[in-house]
Amino acid sequence: MSSKLDKVIVVKIGGATLGSHDTTIEDIVYLQQQGRLLVVVHGGANVVTKWLTKQGISTRFVNGERVTDKSALDMVTAVLGGLVNKGIVASINSLGGRAVGICGIDGALIQSRIREKKMGYVGEVVKVSLELLEVLLESGFSPVIGPLGLYSFDRPEGAPLSLNINGDTLAGEIAAAAGAERLIFLTDVAGIFDHSGKLLSWLSPEEAEALMASGVASEGMVVKLKACLRALSNISTARIIDGKQPHALLREIEGASEGTTIGVPK
Repeated sequence: MSSKLDKVIVVKIGGATLGSHDTTIEDIVYLQQQGRLLVVVHGGANVVTKWLTKQGISTRFVNGERVTDKSALDMVTAVLGGLVNKGIVASINSLGGRAVGICGIDGALIQSRIREKKMGYVGEVVKVSLELLEVLLESGFSPVIGPLGLYSFDRPEGAPLSLNINGDTLAGEIAAAAGAERLIFLTDVAGIFDHSGKLLSWLSPEEAEALMASGVASEGMVVKLKACLRALSNISTARIIDGKQPHALLREIEGASEGTTIGVPK
């Protein structure tokens, strides 16, 4: 394992917080200038939906994930690989940070296959190739990664070369592959809640599984919990916090934020 990668903080900026995460950009720049190694993964499903609507293309979600036909895949590629990605990168660099925008296709970072036919061109991650991230981090840049993957496995002739990858899933896979120091999800909620609406500060993997099985955790939060559980194969804890709070990321790094920790009790 790279000595660089095991000190990485993987930060997932949720699509629902895009546009309200000005202090997150400031925090990323500050932390980078303090010598922290950051890998930023972003979503942006709401922006994709807006552009699909402008084009008169309907969109459908199953359990919080977009069913992706060819038209939707084209829009996902343009919006998440381009518009949203470069907007975040421009914001970081304009504040004096050092960021490079990529997606999972670049450097064959995320190699994937179709997950299930009913979801269309939605991929599951088969392999994570970390060489490009190592090069960027060694050069002093924070990679900002759009949620796309290379269609590398079981691809029929004439099929697209890329797949739509859920951003939460991608963040969990990268954290696991890198053996990252931390995985932090910046969301639009305070964390994970129980059936009575109480914020849960700690969840074991078994408790997280039970929340999903009971339906207390649903749709997008299920994807986040599954990503956390995937990351726990190679990291100690993952965090889900409210990214809309001022300086939420910096407060999290300093140990001053609320939210939910998913981890194995020591």
